[in-house]
Amino acid sequence: MPEGHSVHRIARQFERNFVGRTVAASSPQGRFAEGAAVLDGRTPTEARAVGKQMFLAFDDLWLRVHLGLYGAWDFAGEILVDPTIASANGRMGQTNQRGTVLGDEPIMDAAGENSLSSIGAPRRTRVHVRMSEQTTGLGDDLEWPPPVVGQVRLRLMTDITCADLRGPTACELQSTDEMLATVAKLGPDPLVGDVAEGEERFTRAVRRKPTPIGQLLMDQNVVSGIGNVYRAEMLFRARQNPHTPGRDVPEETVRALWRDWVRLLAIGVETGQMMTMDDLAPEDYRKAMASRDDRHWVYHRAGLPCRVCGTAIVVEEMAARKLYWCPRCQA
Repeated sequence: MPEGHSVHRIARQFERNFVGRTVAASSPQGRFAEGAAVLDGRTPTEARAVGKQMFLAFDDLWLRVHLGLYGAWDFAGEILVDPTIASANGRMGQTNQRGTVLGDEPIMDAAGENSLSSIGAPRRTRVHVRMSEQTTGLGDDLEWPPPVVGQVRLRLMTDITCADLRGPTACELQSTDEMLATVAKLGPDPLVGDVAEGEERFTRAVRRKPTPIGQLLMDQNVVSGIGNVYRAEMLFRARQNPHTPGRDVPEETVRALWRDWVRLLAIGVETGQMMTMDDLAPEDYRKAMASRDDRHWVYHRAGLPCRVCGTAIVVEEMAARKLYWCPRCQA
């Protein structure tokens, strides 16, 4: 499932490519035909992400999209790169089709975790997208408009840019009041609202609940945007047992978890990858950016030795999701 950093990146792409431009909307699949007809010919005025949900405003009407486990947005055509999203070494450049750009040389990520052409569930790109610091060209080999491939719930298209939505858990139109009510139910997001206030909300919510902290971090009513990868990595970084009831986790640890989420989310939005290891040597950093297997402490490492103590990492089910942790470091 796309985690919070991906959804914020999607919102930023919509802000730069669609806001202020009249869109043609359609539902090739047919499942959102009525909603698409309402949006057709209208102009987006704002793109907003809160946790794992994106909201695209059309004046007083909002398109709410939750990608869920399998959803993704496919972008094609002329894609303006957000200059606020630099590569992880601080230079300009966002991504090429399948890797983060460090200077002029892309670091390829076989998992497609930070692909710009398709943001959400990893998938192979189906269009030719040439990246630069400012824009991508249409290219002579790109058919326009792009052919509809597969089950596209919603297609939004300007004269030069196309976005196809596939497989979302939620795709609906909301009034402003309905959108605000949806957001009000969500936990704090470090990139939305006051960070200090978010810390207080998160700390209060965790400290009053008997639910294991490993479940609370995945509860979008407690905190927005954390998914399976960040959950496992944050708990390991805090050396926190995932089974400890939230009310029994020391307050300083709860606050440290929030502050770590603030930091990791910012890195994820910047690089497009869930980088959770710190202070890597340059070559190790390049390996980590190129391969998910080299950028995490415990996630997806069941049976492998802990990078700190050598104990075998265990995997178990928690709230119907796989939980990876070290039984020694997080005892």
